[in-house]
Amino acid sequence: MKVAVLSFAHASAATYVRLLRAMPGVDVVTADPDGPPGDPARGQSMAERLGAPYGGGWDEVFALRPDAVVVTSEIARRRELVERAADVGAQVLCEHPLAPKETSAQAMVDACADAGVRLTLASPACFSPAFSAVRRAIADGDVVGELMTIHGTYHTPGRSATQEPADGGALAANAAFLLDMVDAVLGGEPAEQVYAQANSILGGEPGVESAALVSVRYSSGTVAAVDCSWSLSANRPEEGGPTMTFVGDRGSVELNATPRLLSGFDGATAGEWWETGGPDVNSVMLSEFIAAVGKGHGAGPDGAAGVRTLRIIQAAYESVHTGRPVDLAVPQTSGRA
Repeated sequence: MKVAVLSFAHASAATYVRLLRAMPGVDVVTADPDGPPGDPARGQSMAERLGAPYGGGWDEVFALRPDAVVVTSEIARRRELVERAADVGAQVLCEHPLAPKETSAQAMVDACADAGVRLTLASPACFSPAFSAVRRAIADGDVVGELMTIHGTYHTPGRSATQEPADGGALAANAAFLLDMVDAVLGGEPAEQVYAQANSILGGEPGVESAALVSVRYSSGTVAAVDCSWSLSANRPEEGGPTMTFVGDRGSVELNATPRLLSGFDGATAGEWWETGGPDVNSVMLSEFIAAVGKGHGAGPDGAAGVRTLRIIQAAYESVHTGRPVDLAVPQTSGRA
C-alpha cells in the first residue's frame, strides 16, 4: 500500500512518517515543495533524516496514485491537496482545521463524497480504546443516564518558532480536539449557541490568545465547556490531556487521554518525569486509518464532523470579539463551493 505524507509544515508530520514506515506492507512517500523562505529545502532534508522516499512536487506524488494520503500542510494548502487526493481515489487523513473557512471545508467534504473516499480528521484522542469504552458506556445509558454537561481540558506548550502560524492561538489549535470528542459522543448533534472568552496573558504574541474557555449548547440541551491553553513547558506536554468529564442525571465518568502510569525525577531536566499509560494514540489512529483503506468506511471523526467543529470555533472567535453569545443556524443543505 502506498501512503503519501504531504508536507512537513505540521509538527506531527515527522511522527506520522516514522509510525507509517514501521507498518508492514506500507510504502511511504513524502512531498514538501512549499518550504518556508528560510528553509526551502525543508522537505528533502526532513525526508532524508527520516529515511523516507521523497517525491519532490505535488504532481510527482499524485502521479504515483497513492492509496492514501496524510495532509499535514499549511492550512491554506489543505483544500487543494485533499481535492487532488480525492481525484486519484485516495483515502484522506487531514489535520485540523480542514480550511480557513467553512465553505472551503464543506467543498473538501463534497469532493471526497463525490469520489467515494472517506475524509478523516487527525484527532488522535478519538481513536483511543479508552474513549471508545466511554462512548459505549454513555450510549448505553447505564453509567451516566441522561447526559447533561461535558467539561473538557486540553493544555499544551505554546507554538514554537518552527511551527506553522495558525489562524489564531490556543483556541484554534486545541479546542478542535475536545470538540471532536463531544461531537462523537453526541452523535453529530448540531450546536445551537456558542459563548467564549479568551486572553493572551500566558503567551508572548500580542493579539494571539494563549487561553480560552468555550461554552457550547447543543440542540438536546446538553452543554459542553472546553478549556484550552498554551500553559505547559515544552518538556512536559503529556500533562495537558485531553481530559473529559461527562455528567448525567445518574452519574459521571472521567476520561484522561494521557493518564500517569509511572513518575519520578529526571536529572537531565531537574524536574518531574512521568510515563503515560495506554497505547500511543497516534499509532492507533494511523493503524485504523490504514486498515480502513479500500473498505469504504473508517473510524474517527469524518469531514462532516470537521465542518461542525470549524463552525463552532469560528463562532467562538466571533463571541470573543463581540463579548456576546453567538447563535448558530443549523444548515439545511451542504453548500458547495
